[in-house]
Order: sequence, then structure tokens, then C-alpha cells
Amino acid sequence: MTRAARIVRTVVEQLTVDQLCDELQIARSTFYQWRQVGKAPRCVRLPNGAIRVRRDDLDAWLAGLSDVA
Repeated sequence: MTRAARIVRTVVEQLTVDQLCDELQIARSTFYQWRQVGKAPRCVRLPNGAIRVRRDDLDAWLAGLSDVA
């Protein structure tokens, strides 16, 4: 087995703020308000300042909301 064959990469889908807002059907301002008060899904800030949300984090956040409802 070669070294390359042993390396397993997991591709993690990361959503942009626009993609997240489109999926949730919310305005960007709503997302940033949620973020400011700590009610948004967990975010990752890239070195260039852009914000991303991992698909797994969004799914977990949505599942948590359904438990409350």
C-alpha cells in the first residue's frame, strides 16, 4: 500500500453567509444579528475575514432548534 493510498481526506462542506441565508430564507442582517447575540450556528472565520458555516454545525444547530420547539 502506498502512502497516498493510506491518506484519507474528509471533505467538509462549508457554506458562505449568502448560501446559509438562502437556505434558511433569512436576510444577511438577520444572520449577523443572530451572530451578535449568540443564536447563530457555529462559524469559522477564515484568514481573509470571510465567515463560513460547516454543514455539520448547521445541521446540529437546526436539530437543536427542533428540540426546543
